[in-house]
Amino acid sequence: MISKILIANRGEIALRVLRACKELGIATVAVHSTADADAMHVRLADESVCIGPPPSRDSYLNIHQIVAACEITGADAVHPGYGFLSENAKFADILDAHGITFIGPTADHIRIMGDKITAKETAKSLGIPVVPGSAGEVKPENALEIAREIGFPVLIKATAGGGGRGMKVARNEDDLSEAVSTARSEALAAFGNDAVYMEKYLGKPRHIEIQVVGDGEGNAIHLGERDCSLQRRHQKVWEEANSPALNVEQRMKIGEICADAMRKLKYRGAGTVEFLYENGEFFFIEMNTRLQVEHPITEAITGIDLVHEQIRVASGAGLSVTQDEIVFSGHAIECRINAEDPRTFVPSPGTITHFHAPGGLGVRVDSGAYQGYKIPPYYDSLIGKLIVHGRTRVECMMRLRRVLDEFVIDGIKTTLPLFQDLINNQDIANGDYDIHWLENYLAQPAADPAE
Repeated sequence: MISKILIANRGEIALRVLRACKELGIATVAVHSTADADAMHVRLADESVCIGPPPSRDSYLNIHQIVAACEITGADAVHPGYGFLSENAKFADILDAHGITFIGPTADHIRIMGDKITAKETAKSLGIPVVPGSAGEVKPENALEIAREIGFPVLIKATAGGGGRGMKVARNEDDLSEAVSTARSEALAAFGNDAVYMEKYLGKPRHIEIQVVGDGEGNAIHLGERDCSLQRRHQKVWEEANSPALNVEQRMKIGEICADAMRKLKYRGAGTVEFLYENGEFFFIEMNTRLQVEHPITEAITGIDLVHEQIRVASGAGLSVTQDEIVFSGHAIECRINAEDPRTFVPSPGTITHFHAPGGLGVRVDSGAYQGYKIPPYYDSLIGKLIVHGRTRVECMMRLRRVLDEFVIDGIKTTLPLFQDLINNQDIANGDYDIHWLENYLAQPAADPAE
């Protein structure tokens, strides 16, 4: 069994992993940059090691420093959280070479799913439905031919990235050349790789993802779906489990397709298979080979601790449950609380002068923030997640309305006012939205959350 875990991350996810380790009786090591010396997970860990100055490349992305911290502290495993090195196959290989357990999938599976073209080909071979698209890389000289075969509009996407970077829509032949050129340039700047591919652009899809966990030996389960359609600039803002758009039959069918694919792949650890869903059809877009930001809502409706499962599987103990033992209960919503202006979404680093988290039945707050904490300007603006669970979606929404009024974060600007606005919108109440809904809503002056 694993005896000491080094948490190679920061913020709320580092604290989340630390709590799971404590519950399992596993010693913890926090690594941090000089900017994060006062972070909550650093304060609570059994040991801490400073791994560099504030820039991520010199600290949280510095593989040499993280491996050195493992050797200094005797950590025999690393949990990467999400972001940073969580989907870095080289990092997984280096840890393996040093006899340190990587709490995640194999380096080969990270590589397969990290390249969008290979991931799509693999998914198709495993029986997962895919969106019509190019069979390989798209270049300026073959783009028009491929686009005509697929049919306009088409979406140009970076093979090596995500988060909306290197992604452009071409609605007709006149748009295509510029879309390909711009996508390639953005992909090169963001990921150091200008390769792009093409797929059919869906007009008003929802973003549905399936949570899976495998033991690496051919056993795998699914834990239902999450609806992540409320997005801004391809970044998720509000997530729900289960999706308001799916029924039980659809949920179980696509879930079993994904679980069966993971069994065939002999996938190890937690992962998320992401789809666009439109007119009753699912289209694979990518797989994230790590824990997701929004994993707590799955935990809320299943009662299964996903970080515990990750650690169990990495330890060789296998899964704690079988598919037929999983029971879905109620509805959960997560709101991502960012240190951003709710009107402009400009980051708002600074000192939190007052922090009061809501409580009560069915309420969970994952955050490393506290009164007096100084949010550094160097990292992602996510400072916390508000997760609410109820027996029904209506009860969940009513509870969310109540806790949003209780949540207080002063001294900085946050996105809390945005959620207070959304909770009173009729489309949200009806679950009637798609991946374009939020940006269209925010473009309307009357919907401005700051007014």
